[in-house]
Amino acid sequence: MEREYPLAPLVGVAGVVIQDGCVLMIQRGQEPGRGRWSIPGGRLHLGERLCDGVEREILEECGVRVRAGKVLGVADLIQRDDDGRVRYHYVLVDLAAEYLSGAPCPSSDVLAARWVPFDALPSLEMPDRLRSLLDRVKTEHV
Repeated sequence: MEREYPLAPLVGVAGVVIQDGCVLMIQRGQEPGRGRWSIPGGRLHLGERLCDGVEREILEECGVRVRAGKVLGVADLIQRDDDGRVRYHYVLVDLAAEYLSGAPCPSSDVLAARWVPFDALPSLEMPDRLRSLLDRVKTEHV
């Protein structure tokens, strides 16, 4: 199914990975959100479990192996064009993910991938809903 102007909502999965007081972050290389910072993730494949999708996407985007865990949040991402048509529609499912191995290395559709200290997150441009999620996760880890 097409990402842009889809016929139905798409499921996006992402993982919050914490290691030594830092969060694994990527700078998006594609729309929606090109240039903004996010947690690594992508589109869930047909027949794929949420956990498997998160583990695959983080490995593909960053070269980092993780074990996906509990759901941290679910949100809608709906962007319309100037004519009011739905350009993007994702149901986003964010999961906790345990770091296993690997060093962040951006894939071709990611501009940057790196560990970011919690204290540096406010300086990154990211969606408000993600900032709220990371603030909640930080509070739980302090």
